[in-house]
Amino acid sequence: MDWLRREPVRDLAVRAVLFKGTRDLLPIYALYGVLFADHGLSTAQISLLLAIWSVTAFVLEVPSGAWADTVSRRRLLILSCVLQASCFAIWMVAPSFLGFAVGFMIWGVAGSLESGTFEALIYDDLVARDKPSAYASIMGWARGAQEFTVLIAILSAAPLFALGGYALVGWVSVGIGVLHTLTALALPSAPVAISATAVDDLDDDPAPEPVGPHVKPISPQPRYLSMLKTGVAEALHVRRVRRGVLLGALLYGVTAFDEYFGLLAVSGGASTSTSALLVGVTVAGSLIGSLLAGHTESLSSRTIAAALFLAGILFIAGSLAVGATAGPAWIWIGFIGIGVAYGIDFNAEVVAGARLQAAIEGPARATVTSISGLLSEIVALAVFAFVAIATQHFSMSTTIALLGTVLLASALLTPTWMPPRHSD
Repeated sequence: MDWLRREPVRDLAVRAVLFKGTRDLLPIYALYGVLFADHGLSTAQISLLLAIWSVTAFVLEVPSGAWADTVSRRRLLILSCVLQASCFAIWMVAPSFLGFAVGFMIWGVAGSLESGTFEALIYDDLVARDKPSAYASIMGWARGAQEFTVLIAILSAAPLFALGGYALVGWVSVGIGVLHTLTALALPSAPVAISATAVDDLDDDPAPEPVGPHVKPISPQPRYLSMLKTGVAEALHVRRVRRGVLLGALLYGVTAFDEYFGLLAVSGGASTSTSALLVGVTVAGSLIGSLLAGHTESLSSRTIAAALFLAGILFIAGSLAVGATAGPAWIWIGFIGIGVAYGIDFNAEVVAGARLQAAIEGPARATVTSISGLLSEIVALAVFAFVAIATQHFSMSTTIALLGTVLLASALLTPTWMPPRHSD
């Protein structure tokens, strides 16, 4: 934690935590499904809205990453925040299927603009300060803040709704979006870090011709396409980058199983109110795991792999314990095991993300990171599909336990797929 003693880096950490901490501080998160239903939408229409949201973000994930490597990343993050706030404003002004659909499309664009852009901005700023090893600590604290504020947002939804209904919940979320925009304005505008190879290539180039009135400037379109091509090529053809992209996507994408923790608790016999507390145990696990990333980033890949293997065992055993119907004590014991496993996976994902940033050598950093984000969405979709199919044949506890095998597989891949630690 030596980076805390350096004021510029400490200031960057505070800005990153504020940005991530306000991103999901949205009480409307807890109620938008009910909001849609209360405005007359059917289950099929709500599913279509979620599909519009997901597909929009999915399609724009990598193209927006290349854009972030071409223009100011800070400006893109500001635009992302403005769009997110606009989504909820549209929902309040036009609470209909069309209004909700337009809002979700805008929210999907906002999410794609942030994905990969924020990580690249923070890492390049640290490179400019000659302190890239602080990345894991900063991102761990930022992710921890995000998990904590999600919990606050969920807990605040009920009292806000009681005071002013959907209108108060929605406009408070718009206000949080404006606050989120202010935190984006406070982010640095870091220079894009380029590799030593790129510097050598620039040094070998002849002196540029003077720019005169008849010389056309370089069009941004070829630069955008060049960044897109460079990022995709590095993610596909540089082994340590390719493996880091895949490992990060696997570790983050599999956390989609958290969507079913509430159903798992209820299936084990917990009441609705108790299930919320049990889900809170898993949130605590992810929070602690994220905050410890700065300490575990220095561990060897084999040690992290061993922790992931332990997480897989705990996750499987915990899920089965919840479904054993042996009493409330076993449900709590099971969720404590799941919470520990969840925290280990979150920790490993943050560390893998830091190692990936250190492994990227080309200028298309946001593009490479966005590819990892795209693949994590594919993993998440696979998790959803698996649960939908498996629950037709197995209990919820057995189905969720089977997802623990992904953690075991990740543990086996980590020693060779985890990029080496950056040393500075």
